[in-house]
Amino acid sequence: MNDYQERLIQLLLEKNQALTAAQARTWIELLWDDFETSSAKAGATYMGSEMTERIVTQWVNRYGATLHEFVATNPKYAHLLNQDHGGKH
Repeated sequence: MNDYQERLIQLLLEKNQALTAAQARTWIELLWDDFETSSAKAGATYMGSEMTERIVTQWVNRYGATLHEFVATNPKYAHLLNQDHGGKH
């Protein structure tokens, strides 16, 4: 799973220069977990990391450039995404 997520982190950083590497990692972990948890709750058969990577890649391609704006409208996640991780990338 780590290799999959590392590729996604790099993709997100390419799409959104407003994020630090730590913030991009947090976003990918949240999106990854959200997809797998939602699928499991829906009773879907686990389709593997490749499928999760494919879905999260689609989300990053579609929404990645504006993910940093999410915190402004969803303060529930602010503590995860507004932490000072020491500089960009």
